[in-house]
Amino acid sequence: MIAKSVAKDFPIVCIGGSAGGLDAYTRLLHNLPTDLGVAFVIVNHLRTVATSLHKILPHHTKMPVELITERLDIQPDHVFIIPEKHDLHVLNDEFRLKPISKPRGWPDVITVFLRSLTKHWDGILIAVIVSGYDGDGAEALCGIKEVGGITIAQKPETATQPDMPESAIESGCIDFILSPEDIAKEIKRITNANKK
Repeated sequence: MIAKSVAKDFPIVCIGGSAGGLDAYTRLLHNLPTDLGVAFVIVNHLRTVATSLHKILPHHTKMPVELITERLDIQPDHVFIIPEKHDLHVLNDEFRLKPISKPRGWPDVITVFLRSLTKHWDGILIAVIVSGYDGDGAEALCGIKEVGGITIAQKPETATQPDMPESAIESGCIDFILSPEDIAKEIKRITNANKK
């Protein structure tokens, strides 16, 4: 058995959103440095509608923006986008895609991905819940904190659709409630504080 050469332990920021998420994603990316050494994963709560985020978001950041494909290598200073009709997991420093496990009703793709991160990622975890309907992601936030991760909700009054951040806040497991611009500042502060 060949040992892995270098363990990947850089931070991952999962940004989960839905309706109104585009506004939050663009405001966040506009305010993020492109060389933080962090992988950003946008998990948009879509079931069947094809995403166009990988075409829109390159206008708002100089980081490469990629639509996730099976076994795609996770790299820092990239923005990764979940494709529609899939659950997203991580394993062996790669993304893994599975058919969506909840094809009817509100999807739980954010919850599924966050739970996978708590089991299979060694670096710092930051979970960010922004504008959207329903409460996807909320059930996994306490698990993020249990493994030493940090949880952030968009301030509901700054969200186009406050359901998702409000559900996150109601979980009792949110560390910060901030506007997208201040979320960017907090991510920068957290990652810089953890650099050796």
